[in-house]
Amino acid sequence: MIHCLCFKYKCIYFRNRGHMKIGLLGHGTVGSGVRKIIDEMNTKEISQLEISKILVRYEKDITDERMTVDIYDIVEDPDIDVVVECIGGDEPAFSYVKAALFNGKHVVTSNKKMLVNHLGELLETARTRGVRLKYEAACGGGIPWMSNLDRTKRIDDIESFRGIFNGTTNYILSKMSNEGSEFAVALKEAQDCGYAEFDPSDDIDGMDTAYKVILSSCKGFGVLVSMQDIDIYGIRYISARDIAYACTHDYVCKLIGTGVKSNDGISATVIPTFVPKQNLFATISANFNAIESASRTLGKMTYVGQGAGCYPTAHAVVQDLIDLMYKQDIEVTSGESTRIDNKSRVSSFYVRSINLDCIQDMIEERIDEDTCITKKMSFVKLTSMIKTLEDDAVFVAEVMHDCK
Repeated sequence: MIHCLCFKYKCIYFRNRGHMKIGLLGHGTVGSGVRKIIDEMNTKEISQLEISKILVRYEKDITDERMTVDIYDIVEDPDIDVVVECIGGDEPAFSYVKAALFNGKHVVTSNKKMLVNHLGELLETARTRGVRLKYEAACGGGIPWMSNLDRTKRIDDIESFRGIFNGTTNYILSKMSNEGSEFAVALKEAQDCGYAEFDPSDDIDGMDTAYKVILSSCKGFGVLVSMQDIDIYGIRYISARDIAYACTHDYVCKLIGTGVKSNDGISATVIPTFVPKQNLFATISANFNAIESASRTLGKMTYVGQGAGCYPTAHAVVQDLIDLMYKQDIEVTSGESTRIDNKSRVSSFYVRSINLDCIQDMIEERIDEDTCITKKMSFVKLTSMIKTLEDDAVFVAEVMHDCK
């Protein structure tokens, strides 16, 4: 067997042996999709991938001779080149991934929550062990978002990105905008369709989008961002009234995640946004994602597609495997920790709260007794203002003025 732990030189050990041998952790929605693609598709690239072992949780789940309930059958198997993690959640996924990296195995994962909680440590472990951690599927599902950030950075700096990163909330907001559904009804439909979990908190509170903003910032800007530093506003308390106001003023409400790199540092936010109907994001419906990057030489580039689901996510996982198989020079970077500075992000905001009188001097237009448009202010000032309201059910949306 030919081993290669240094990617400074041309790595040919997969081709010498004929196949990339894979250990698959998890056989749920995404894991089973990965197995089906590799087992059933017959392209030249797929024919060089081989799933050797599959980790399942219980003995009763074993339906294939490759399945095991012992993680050490995979992470300590010298013949396995790459571990694909599709378990989800923080633990035991983190421990399994770290063990795989430590044992000199590349890792491909779709687990955004685990990555965000441990990204710096995992990237450093990958770097010191001479292997690669790839996570295209953790952000954007089937959209080739992360890989295109890499491609752009080979020539130019990423100046900013923004987009609809979460298919669940986009489905809910589309139902409310297009059919006049109430939030609770649209959420139930999303759950019935399999787009939303039984506990949808990560989606509707903006956390899932924030995970993807962090991963995009690491990939696009080369920095590690703390979850605590991002200004995050979700759609939990949105009502049909808010949607109606947006519609009558030629806006469509979307949950937008944004990252901006400037001389002042990095700005990162997640917030419902009233998007002008002429803007491309306003046309993105159902559970689709749309993410835009900006750079000096390319200008704005937008990627649209299925953001989640069995095959879109599994497709991205397999693309990472193929990239690993063909890479000749792989650089692993752990990124530098940085603090977010949202003082430079200035906008006006739609606010609905029972306590608007507390912020009278910050109001530009009073729409109703409990709704207003604020004067232009930074996100830092917005956060301070929201605390002043002392209203747990406040709803906030940024008003986007640019149509492009």
